Amino acid sequence: MKRIKVMVNGLPGKVAGVVARHVVENDRFELIPYSLTGPEITDSEFKINDFNIQLVLPDMSEKIINNIKIGTGNLICIDFTHPSAVNSNAEFYCRNNLPFVMGTTGGDRELLDQTVARSSISAIIAPNMAKQIVGFQAMMEYTAKTFPGLFTGYSLKIEESHQKGKADTSGTAKAMTKYFNSFGIPFSEDEIIKERDPEIQKNIWKIPEEYLDGHGWHKYTLISGDGTVRFEFSHTINGREIYGEGTLDAVSYLHEKIRSGILGKVFTMIDVLKGVDS
Repeated sequence: MKRIKVMVNGLPGKVAGVVARHVVENDRFELIPYSLTGPEITDSEFKINDFNIQLVLPDMSEKIINNIKIGTGNLICIDFTHPSAVNSNAEFYCRNNLPFVMGTTGGDRELLDQTVARSSISAIIAPNMAKQIVGFQAMMEYTAKTFPGLFTGYSLKIEESHQKGKADTSGTAKAMTKYFNSFGIPFSEDEIIKERDPEIQKNIWKIPEEYLDGHGWHKYTLISGDGTVRFEFSHTINGREIYGEGTLDAVSYLHEKIRSGILGKVFTMIDVLKGVDS
């Protein structure tokens, strides 16, 4: 079986590192020994097991990509970089005809979709690569569409906690805001409580200390207007392994769509779940 060539961008970032390790350890994929990274990175190399990856600064990215395409043929990029680079990275991928899986959150998401739609490539863009969390979101979306206004009159509190280095508000929490709006609850993304303080995470949230540098905890609390009814939904992720597993499924799905000749289309992790399950 011919392996799928993959380039993981965003090293030495933690999520990118987990994803790259999953690629190296999976026989379905071939990891390209380069990773596009940010201008602030001073390391020149990243090592996974016995595999060395050259870290490529922005001013060298075009040259490296041209050499990679000449030497290896078609490949799929995986992006776990920084929210500030989302849109410029997407433009780079589209300009160089590089299909991509975008796991980075933030940026102008509408512009992101438009950039792909105007291009000759397809991409998977998702604020969360954890398949089970995406499935939970899908359940909430279905219920909100089926029973609009179900929680009219209720108050809502959304809390999310991630490692200190996560710059933006959780994309999953933002997505959930829309579903609760459909349930009849006026709530904006600005009201999401974002926790990044390790001391509070450890002592108040009770997050295990070994996962303070890599976790995703969410809690959604709904209370009726008279205070007599309370609903809570929560999901907790310790570590980053779940993102690596979901990302590889996304790459496989996108690879099949590319082989089918589908161009200029944005897919989501919902599409991936349906494709994997079918």
